[in-house]
Amino acid sequence: MAEAVLQVPDFLTATLGFAVYLIGAEINARVAVLRQFNIPEPVTGGLLASVVLLFLYLFGGFELTFGLATRDFLLVVFFAGIGLNARLSDLISGGKPLFLLLVLTLVTIVAQNVVGAVGAAAFGYPAQAGVLFGSAALIGGHGTAIAWAPEVGTVTGLEGATELGVAVATLGLVLAALVGGPIARVLVEGKKLTPDRPEEEHTVGLPDNPAEAASKIDHLTIMRVLLYLNLAIISGYFLNEVIIATGLKLPLFVPCLIMGIVIANLRSALAPNAPPVSRTPSLALISEFSLGAFLAMSLMSLQLWTIAELGLAIVVIMVAQTLFAVTFVIWVLFPVMGSNYRAAVLSAGFGGFALGATPTAIANMTAVTKRYGPSPIAFIVLPLVSAFFVDIANAIVIQTIVNF
Repeated sequence: MAEAVLQVPDFLTATLGFAVYLIGAEINARVAVLRQFNIPEPVTGGLLASVVLLFLYLFGGFELTFGLATRDFLLVVFFAGIGLNARLSDLISGGKPLFLLLVLTLVTIVAQNVVGAVGAAAFGYPAQAGVLFGSAALIGGHGTAIAWAPEVGTVTGLEGATELGVAVATLGLVLAALVGGPIARVLVEGKKLTPDRPEEEHTVGLPDNPAEAASKIDHLTIMRVLLYLNLAIISGYFLNEVIIATGLKLPLFVPCLIMGIVIANLRSALAPNAPPVSRTPSLALISEFSLGAFLAMSLMSLQLWTIAELGLAIVVIMVAQTLFAVTFVIWVLFPVMGSNYRAAVLSAGFGGFALGATPTAIANMTAVTKRYGPSPIAFIVLPLVSAFFVDIANAIVIQTIVNF
């Protein structure tokens, strides 16, 4: 246990997050293997920072906790940008991949809980606690694990259910940040895949050789993007209030994503000759900054010591979950989604999504597309699945298992 807990204010947290991001970028620039396996820059810096904090906890006797309001706002900015990039034609053409990904996600939720239940029973935990080694903590993430842990504890009599769920979600997030890039490298280079529409602008991030894109960025394009991002976020807040009034509860980024889609397509219909906002280098740059800073702050604030306290059980079960995820993505998801470049990008994202969280998945996809080329529909399909479907499907499966 730490002798002292130090609270880092939100502004300083953001400052440290920017520094961690830049450290990760510097390390990636110097270590070729990280680039070859498409490890995102904020992942490199964020994990390094979390290891430093682990040593401070173990040997310095104190624990740092972080104010994360800025981090959470950056996630809203990012998803508003994803919405602004969504063209109606892409939403229509993405219908089939969206449906297929929904089905594959449901299969993953069930399979994760089977693996979790078997592993839990093998290490002397109640079988129902397997959801905390499974989809509640992995595809659901920290929020879902914390929400369901008290009920699991009540039903099973398991002490420390919340700590268990948080630890599994923490390790899952680390693994999610590391597996997506290598999966894409195996698929893209092994099968010699190329982008379906290489002439498209990047939706998140600039290409590894950004000279041409950078020439299209100036103060007016940045200001125009910021204006429409703010409009999407403001209207998203209003839509969120309407959703809450109906009795539903969704993450704030979901209504902001929706309003981004609405605003972008209304703008295209009403003012087709207006200066562009969607699919512009300026929006791609701001989106990458928002996502990267969010991920850097998320990873540097991980409490890795919670993993060590669970010992062998969490290691063995998480190895099994990772092997399942990688095998499922390469041998099932990739061929079902079409065995093409877009399927490879979605595979990288799904590897991160299945073990961690949507931002990690998008970061994996961003690292891949910056290197190999754009895949706009992938950036629409995966967030829509994770935003609308997962929480509902996960809740039904978890509730069924816990009450079994």
